[in-house]
Amino acid sequence: MDREQEELQFLGFFGILNESFAILSSRRKIFGQIALSTILPLSFVFLAHIQISELLFGHILHDEYALDRTQVGTPNYQKLSDMLSSEWLTFWLFKLVYFIFSLILSLLSTSAVVYTIACVYTAKEISFKKVMSVVPRVWKRLMLTFLWNFIIVFIYNVGFALVLIFWVFLIGPSTFGILVGVVVLFLYFLGFVYISLIWRLASVVSVLEDAYGIEAMIKSKDLIKGKMTVAFAIFMLLGLCFWGIQMAYEKNVVFGDWVWNRIVFGIICFNLLVILILLGLTIDTVIYFVCKSYHHENIDKSALADHLEVYLGDYVPLKSKDVQLEQFAV
Repeated sequence: MDREQEELQFLGFFGILNESFAILSSRRKIFGQIALSTILPLSFVFLAHIQISELLFGHILHDEYALDRTQVGTPNYQKLSDMLSSEWLTFWLFKLVYFIFSLILSLLSTSAVVYTIACVYTAKEISFKKVMSVVPRVWKRLMLTFLWNFIIVFIYNVGFALVLIFWVFLIGPSTFGILVGVVVLFLYFLGFVYISLIWRLASVVSVLEDAYGIEAMIKSKDLIKGKMTVAFAIFMLLGLCFWGIQMAYEKNVVFGDWVWNRIVFGIICFNLLVILILLGLTIDTVIYFVCKSYHHENIDKSALADHLEVYLGDYVPLKSKDVQLEQFAV
């Protein structure tokens, strides 16, 4: 990141993408090591989860089909019923294990990439060993921020469910009701994207500042003002790419016919997913610096560099006075 802080505020959609690619290309070795140690396992877990979930759910559908055509009260019916209960339990336990592993790997990847980019920003020498020594300490802060995001999303979804109940009983599936339903779904989608953007930026704040949890969410909400449009556009682009990789994997690997075709597409989707996750985390960090510049919040590079030091194995979170509201002249 060779740009001056004052210049970052003028980066738009393509400027942020170019800056992200430039950062990755300038430190290919260390980002490659981070990708191999955290992002590659995360991508493998995600794609394996799709494959295994489809396999488990396929067995459930087959047994439910057989149960519907079996006479109630017979020994065979009881056997199928018990088998279905066991399969559903296995399915949801697998989902829980997947969620835990993917969450841990996701937070580890975020902390490693954000910390590394901060070192690049301050022109500090950085090694893979140093990054990995910092990651466990930063990870705890990211977990608290995630938990607050989870609570907010849960409350948001409960509110949306209440709105749907209100829509079903008071408006109904009339022409006007369908129109209202479409508007409500669109607003829900916008709100969900907004919360997701705030959380992604809050994850960066949790690593680079002393704020985490709800404080980081509030901080990121203020930071993203003025750059919401470009952040939304980039988020949608990343989301479409992620969706495209997932659809291609399901079509050509999960439901594919030819073995070699499944292997080739599996490797392609796997590599694309690793690159996409690494790029997405880099973009999140660049957007953070762009938002700081846009709000004229000067970051003291020397103070930031001091806090990034881990030579004694001690990670010291950045203080507000160092990175938050030191105004510079425009």
